[in-house]
Amino acid sequence: MNSRLITLSLIIFTIAIFRLLPHPPNVSPIAAMALFGGAYFSDRRVAFLVPFLALLLSDIFLGLHDTMVYVYAGFALTVVIGFWIRKNMNIGRIALAVVGSSVLFFIISNFGAWFTSGLYPMTIDGLMQAYVAAIPFFQNSLLGNIAFTALLFGGFAALQRNVPVLAENN
Repeated sequence: MNSRLITLSLIIFTIAIFRLLPHPPNVSPIAAMALFGGAYFSDRRVAFLVPFLALLLSDIFLGLHDTMVYVYAGFALTVVIGFWIRKNMNIGRIALAVVGSSVLFFIISNFGAWFTSGLYPMTIDGLMQAYVAAIPFFQNSLLGNIAFTALLFGGFAALQRNVPVLAENN
């Protein structure tokens, strides 16, 4: 294994630890891990595997739940959005990816909450109730996604400038 692969993997597993620490509701590095993996791992299989393993390990400590399939589906699509960032990485594209993946994750995960929780009627009105009830959590999710994405992308860009062996062409 090369230094870049090991470093990227360590960064993702380290940032996943933030899920286990006390934090405001929905302020977590989930989307940032997926975007970062999709954007920086050159092997697409590894881009899915490493972030998924980090997410799964943290979920084992946090507890498994009925909506995991929806969370993981949103996570997988966020990795794919990371592939899009990779093609032309810049602040505007990363910002658009953070907002887009946050909205996509909101739609998918709250659909899962509606479908599996039994808290809402299984109607379009019930689905809308689930989305409306989740709106207060979306702002925290978006803020966490922005902060963790800035930390990961900015931190690794600085690291690459100071440690040339981490550049992709090595």
